[in-house]
Amino acid sequence: MNCAGFSGNILRKYVGQLLQVNHGVVAQQTRNTFILKRRHPPPLYRKGSKPPSLKRRHYIYDLVKNTDNSKRPALSLILTTYVDGLGNRGEKVSVAPFKAYNKLLLPGLAVYDTPENSQKYTVLEKNNPTENTSPFVPRTINVLKHMILSIIMSNDTPWTLEPWHVRSAFRKALVHLNEDCITMPNHTITGPNHDIENREFYVIITVNGKEKTPVRCRIHHHSNDVHDRKLIPVVVNFWKEMSEPLFPEDKPVLDSLPIPFLVQRERQNQTVDYDEPL
Repeated sequence: MNCAGFSGNILRKYVGQLLQVNHGVVAQQTRNTFILKRRHPPPLYRKGSKPPSLKRRHYIYDLVKNTDNSKRPALSLILTTYVDGLGNRGEKVSVAPFKAYNKLLLPGLAVYDTPENSQKYTVLEKNNPTENTSPFVPRTINVLKHMILSIIMSNDTPWTLEPWHVRSAFRKALVHLNEDCITMPNHTITGPNHDIENREFYVIITVNGKEKTPVRCRIHHHSNDVHDRKLIPVVVNFWKEMSEPLFPEDKPVLDSLPIPFLVQRERQNQTVDYDEPL
């Protein structure tokens, strides 16, 4: 009896069954495309004739494009609500794929730009118009609310605070606006007067002719005479400290404004210094 042949048949039988077992391995097609170009084009042949055999050089390819490394095009979306820095509800925006999926589509802040969605949100926008005239208005108002506007006035000649003084102070702070956007306080502010030095009041700034916000302002005197400068009660690093209101009735409005960024940073630094062990 041929024991070797018998053992081989049994082994082949069970090994075949073992190889046929499905271990849950799924073959999935990868989503990549490589665009290639033959380095040596094959020769031409007449119509109806047999194509010539390809040589080894005809199987040498040059990579033209790898779709995995190419930049993906931006997605066209329709905003379902106001998004800071992008737009209002119903506006169409083009966003990079990563930001579109993670920041807009997943939270439900936007939908794909399809004819159905375009018609749907156009109707909603007509029935319920948005309040912001621009997607950058809330960001602009937030910056203005956290400002401390320093208005430099003369200590040598009499003056009365006017809108063009405020506009010049804004321009020095890299904020450009027109005088008709500035609403001055109800009280007249005149000087020179050291009693109002570094005291707070506010002006109203109108953005896009609709949105309004108050802005903190402080008067600081300046003199061309070196001896007169020593008489001015200068506050060092005034932007790091809060100040008393110039007019008592302005205190509720000033208190409603957020604490300026530089004042917040200074308070955080002081807290860290106090917490350090001796």
